[in-house]
Amino acid sequence: MKLGKREKLSVSLGVGFITLFVIVQLIIFPLLDKRDAMKRSIEAKWSGLKEIRMLKAEYEAYQKGAEGMKSYLERREKGFALFSFLEQAAGRAGVKDHIKYMKPSDSSGDGRLKESTVEMKLDKINLKQLVEYLYLIESPEKVVSIKRISITDSKGAAGYLDAVMQVLTIVE
Repeated sequence: MKLGKREKLSVSLGVGFITLFVIVQLIIFPLLDKRDAMKRSIEAKWSGLKEIRMLKAEYEAYQKGAEGMKSYLERREKGFALFSFLEQAAGRAGVKDHIKYMKPSDSSGDGRLKESTVEMKLDKINLKQLVEYLYLIESPEKVVSIKRISITDSKGAAGYLDAVMQVLTIVE
């Protein structure tokens, strides 16, 4: 079969086009796709690295807080009991006779440190007594804080309050 110049040129162009198409499809496009995938992977790794750094900073802040908590616990007198601390503070604030109940609860938490709570109710106290008592018991040095408090007007005693509070401390 003899082809003329024009047919040879058309066949050559067709073969060249098919060769170019195969090269583009089998070599260039996969390389570009891999490059894009690599860019996405790098961006994801950078995002992960940023998150790891943020978590590291957060962990270090918690670690520092735990160190501070540990130092407060070490400075607190040995044998510290939340129940007796609250009773002594009530005596100093003059509200000991107004304590309706004090309910200690079991220590909760996992690990070395646990939470110890006491729920107590104060009946028929005035605002000054309540504020003074709260001032005495809220103690960062002794690691004591108010977890929850509910204050209501006292029924049957105008101008007086009833307070139910849950006081929390950390124990080893």
